[in-house]
Amino acid sequence: MNLNGKKVLICGVANKRSIAWAIAQACHEAGAKLAFTYLNERMEAGVRKLGEEIGVEHYYELDVCQEAHFDAMAKALASDWGGLDHVVHSIAFANKDAFDDRFHQTSRADFMQAVDISAYSLIPLCRSLKPLLNEQSGIVAMTYYGAEKVIPMYKVMGVAKATLESTAAYLAEDLGPDGIRVNCISAGPVRTLAAAGIPGFRDLMKEAAPRIPLRRHITTDEVAHATLFLLTNTGVTGEVLHVDAGYNILG
Repeated sequence: MNLNGKKVLICGVANKRSIAWAIAQACHEAGAKLAFTYLNERMEAGVRKLGEEIGVEHYYELDVCQEAHFDAMAKALASDWGGLDHVVHSIAFANKDAFDDRFHQTSRADFMQAVDISAYSLIPLCRSLKPLLNEQSGIVAMTYYGAEKVIPMYKVMGVAKATLESTAAYLAEDLGPDGIRVNCISAGPVRTLAAAGIPGFRDLMKEAAPRIPLRRHITTDEVAHATLFLLTNTGVTGEVLHVDAGYNILG
């Protein structure tokens, strides 16, 4: 999993507890040159502070709800690096209120927002960066088992992640002739700030631990190392790799 000299764009680093940050650290240790995105000016300082710890070279504003941001980022990347080897998509969002009501009460606005940010965003990301991606490039997005089976407390985000997985598969087929691979990591529950905002998350962690085949939860480092595998293995595309201590095999 050597990334020496490879240029990697990581979208979604928010804080030291985020999966994207663990991936960034692993890429740095593997020798990669890194670029980060940040949501807006309010988030920029925190993202830059993290990036300084591992020598991140470039930063780009990316609010995935703003179409113009994708083209502006691609243009800046072309100027800064000329080309790009790998991309990590670790972006997801759903309105907190959407987790409070029963699923059939999900509003159109909350549904569309969750799918737009968490799933559709992978399409314009690939579209804008495609001219920059070098041969045998890899794109990896973060998903969760709630895309496959009903995790009641996950609600609209489960639908969004299901859409993300399908989107990644269609992109893998579409971009394969261009030498671009697209895969997903299905990470088990991890104690991130984003996950902590989902009602019932702590109870899920506690109840699942005794039943997981490895009898423990995963770490962000384990997700990061699996991500590096998918970025660097040139024979894998269109896959969803479970990094969940075996939870998905249970009936």
